Amino acid sequence: MTVITNIGDLKRIYRRRVPKMFYDYAESGSWTEQTFRENSSDFEQIRLRQRVAVDMTGRSTATEMAGQKVEMPVALAPVGLLGMQHADGEIHAARAAERFGVPFTLSTMSICSIEDVAEKTRKPFWFQLYTMTDEDFVRRLIQRAKDAGCSALVITLDLQMIGQRHKDLKNGLSAPPKPTLKNWMDLSTKWSWGLGMLGTERRSFGNIIGHVTGLDDPSRLYEWTAKQFDHALDWAKVEKLIQMWGGKTILKGILDPEDARMAVKVGADAIVVSNHGGRQIDGALSSIRMLRPILDEVGGEIEVHLDSGIRSGQDVLKALAMGAQGTYIGRAFVYGLGANGEQGVMDALEVIRKELDTNMALCGRKRIEDLDRSVLLIPEAFEGRWQAD
Repeated sequence: MTVITNIGDLKRIYRRRVPKMFYDYAESGSWTEQTFRENSSDFEQIRLRQRVAVDMTGRSTATEMAGQKVEMPVALAPVGLLGMQHADGEIHAARAAERFGVPFTLSTMSICSIEDVAEKTRKPFWFQLYTMTDEDFVRRLIQRAKDAGCSALVITLDLQMIGQRHKDLKNGLSAPPKPTLKNWMDLSTKWSWGLGMLGTERRSFGNIIGHVTGLDDPSRLYEWTAKQFDHALDWAKVEKLIQMWGGKTILKGILDPEDARMAVKVGADAIVVSNHGGRQIDGALSSIRMLRPILDEVGGEIEVHLDSGIRSGQDVLKALAMGAQGTYIGRAFVYGLGANGEQGVMDALEVIRKELDTNMALCGRKRIEDLDRSVLLIPEAFEGRWQAD
């Protein structure tokens, strides 16, 4: 394997090794993909303020997220279909996070089940919940997460219906891939991926298949899922889920100050400023642009995290200096997973950590707690307020 010095190195290897439909699943957004692109490009508008002749010894990136000690404030975001990016992908990613000392978040739409991951790891992980109309299934899913020792519940609020993801529709995304001529031609060039899949029995959605009465056929899953996302979700239901869980709760998908205020009201422990990586509503502002207005509304009352668009340790530093208390990476670690399994995820985390540590030092800071807006140079237009009529 080539020497890995940045996330882009992992992405290039990932693209060669993983089937096109799963590469496109990760590396795409909804509709025109404007929000998907701006999640990353808006980070580039923020510059760092270099400082010199500052004692750089004794640095640390360690801190806490949602009451949990972490080696750096970067959690692995919930990503569906990880087990299709690499055989037993959720297990590999969870192990890497455990080894590194950061949180791993298991998606409801994972290939490996809650129990699979719990069996193969030693420390608690977080579980992400999609709200569904089958209340009994949701109740049992929450209990399974409790039984597995999950230390936080991450409730995703911005997927009451699936956004228009053109590439997924054109590719006929499914798990496992449908046996079409187009798919077989692509898979025939991804032999290392194929060998991995032959070596595992985990090829469909482990949290769902076998846990829903009458749903034992993976081919019916998408039909079931389309009907299950809860269009009637409201804050009363969110509060009920928080109470049902009874532990640390993080609300993901907050992109508006009014929604952040409601998250405080219903008793969440933390929120994630997020637009689902640009995979839901297209045309929304990037997460990093919406961070300041949300902090102005609820900063100090609730822990505020951020995801969407983070591809480097510099991006992490910028989000933290802007006021976030934690960040999440999704695509950045997926590239590593698809490139080289558990070690690839470790490589991604190490790249992020080294970039965060180095740039923190060059900005004249030693600890995460020392980061603030004074280390940033922010264009006036970036801070401009976008008003709704």
